[in-house]
Amino acid sequence: MHEEDKQVLLKLARDSIESYFKRQDSDINNVLHLNKEQGVFVTLHKNGQLRGCIGFPEPVMPLYKAVIEAARNAAFNDPRFPFVTIDEMRTISIEISVLTVPKLIKIEDSEEYKNHIKIGDDGLIIRSSHGSGLLLPQVASENSFTVTQFLNCLCQKAGLSFSAWQNPENHIFKFQAEIFSEE
Repeated sequence: MHEEDKQVLLKLARDSIESYFKRQDSDINNVLHLNKEQGVFVTLHKNGQLRGCIGFPEPVMPLYKAVIEAARNAAFNDPRFPFVTIDEMRTISIEISVLTVPKLIKIEDSEEYKNHIKIGDDGLIIRSSHGSGLLLPQVASENSFTVTQFLNCLCQKAGLSFSAWQNPENHIFKFQAEIFSEE
C-alpha cells in the first residue's frame, strides 16, 4: 500500500471517531479509491496501552468502509473498555492492520503448527464449535511469544482451554497484515 494511502486511512479512522461525537458522517471523498474488500483491524492505544481493538478478519466490505466501522467500534463497542471520550482523543494513537485473507493451516498433528507459524509475520484465528478468537501478528512480537504461547493465548482469547489448539476439530487459520500507525 502506498504511504499516502496509509496516511489517508489513518486520518479517516480518526475522523470517523471524532465525527461520531458530532453525529456526522465521515468525509469519504478522498478514500473512495480504497474500495477493494479487505479485512482490517483498528487498534487504539492510550499512553502505550491498549484502549480498543475491533475489526473484520474477512474481506466483507470495501476497505474504507471497514476502517470507518472498525474505528468507531474500537472506540465505542469494545466490551473490554468504556467508551472513548472526546477529551481522550488527544491522547489516543491509532494503528491499522490491513489483513490478507485467512488460510486454514492444514496439518496431520498439532505439533506441526510450529513449522507453519512465523512469529511476527502471522496472525492467527481459531474457530471451534464453542467460539472463535483472533490475535494480530504484532501481539506475538510485542509479547515475545513462542508459537506454543501464541496458540495458548489465541485459545484464551476465544474463551477456550489453553490446549484447544491441539484438538483436531478446532481449525487454526493464519493471515498476514500490513501494519501502520500514527506517529
